[in-house]
Amino acid sequence: MSERRPSECWLTDMDGVLVHEGLALPGAADFLQRLVDRERRFLVLTNNSIFTPRDLAARLQRSGLHVPEGAIWTSALATADFLAAQLPGGSAYVVGEAGLTTALHEAGYTITDTEPDYVVLGETRTYSFEAITRAIRLVEAGARFIATNPDVTGPSPEGSLPATGSVAALITKATGAEPYFVGKPNPMMFRSALNRIDGHSESTTMIGDRMDTDIVAGIEAGLETVLVLTGSTRAEDVSRFPFRPSRVVDSIADVIDLV
Repeated sequence: MSERRPSECWLTDMDGVLVHEGLALPGAADFLQRLVDRERRFLVLTNNSIFTPRDLAARLQRSGLHVPEGAIWTSALATADFLAAQLPGGSAYVVGEAGLTTALHEAGYTITDTEPDYVVLGETRTYSFEAITRAIRLVEAGARFIATNPDVTGPSPEGSLPATGSVAALITKATGAEPYFVGKPNPMMFRSALNRIDGHSESTTMIGDRMDTDIVAGIEAGLETVLVLTGSTRAEDVSRFPFRPSRVVDSIADVIDLV
């Protein structure tokens, strides 16, 4: 990695970097404290669109990590940000949870199932066949198709759960319409995050645990990238990708001295 001044802004993924199954990973609390001590602007990012930033701040607090809700950026917020810029004051039919509907409401959107401008698909714990059918018919009728993130599965103690990408594929198969995915690995998610904290790509570092989402999107957004090995990507997997992170470290504890 080329030598450069410590980054002014930091973006970090949440699951696999700061927490794992509700428990803080070693070094996470110290890393967050270092950001505060050094007065670095930062956001914690997640592709999960189920929860509001307030929900996520409370969950992190229970795991021993203090992150103010204003420092959390979700794919739901990025999606609302994108739609507000594309079509201010528009309308959407939403298949998703409070994280997504709240973000769209706060962005000035009307939630409706009658001639919406967009069908917006997000994560949900209980995908309703009725809601998916409605989404298919609205897309067929001309609504534009947006999805918060392309993750096809999510983790659970019992194993994989179908996630947004899987349900999006179902709607695409039925309608022929491909969604526009706003969340990672779309660098749009990072650009909207940078706008939120008035950051610039050349002085921002992204920390993630997945080469195929966090790291590739960070590279495409022009950020310095750090891969931690406490989540999805293992050390032996890194060389299989046609792109490289700026650096690879064992865990978030190894990032503290970089701040």
